Amino acid sequence: MSAKKILFLVGDFVEDYEVMVPFQMLLMVGHHCHAVCPGKKSGDTIATAIHDFEGHQTYSEKPGHRFLINANFDSVNVADYDALVIPGGRAPEYLRLNARVIEIVQQFNSQGKPIAAICHGPQILVAAGVLKGKHCSCYPACSPEVVVSGGSYVEASSGFDNAHTDGNLVTAPAWPAHPAWMRQFLKVLGSKIEP
Repeated sequence: MSAKKILFLVGDFVEDYEVMVPFQMLLMVGHHCHAVCPGKKSGDTIATAIHDFEGHQTYSEKPGHRFLINANFDSVNVADYDALVIPGGRAPEYLRLNARVIEIVQQFNSQGKPIAAICHGPQILVAAGVLKGKHCSCYPACSPEVVVSGGSYVEASSGFDNAHTDGNLVTAPAWPAHPAWMRQFLKVLGSKIEP
């Protein structure tokens, strides 16, 4: 397996598990990961939030960890990266307002590079206009946006542990899907993992 260079788009109150776990998993198998955030530079941190399913009508939210930014957003050149990861949480709702974030996503998509998005991450895909004609999984509360943007919503399983691949796009409903989501993303990346 040749190591890939993977960009993570993150912001304050990104879902803790959805940035920490994939970042560490991808490093573990030998890939290089850069996390960037508008308005932040390498060495800065962002606050994360932990979302859990505790029997309420929606998820609960608790403070998470500090997550280290290890590259500069203003220096991102899509040509330097092989793939993109967009974690969920609350960050996507405001990151999608940043014109450069949208441009980065559009460039990854137009070049056919793998894009992994989870939970609320597809809100950025919707804003970038890249879901028309695509099948996309996401947190159910984001499904109307997927449909209105011309995409087809892939429902979450009862355990929220399913993922879906449509060409270069790998999506999932929430962090319980990490095993399926990362397995499919690694396949799209061309990474070989022995069973």
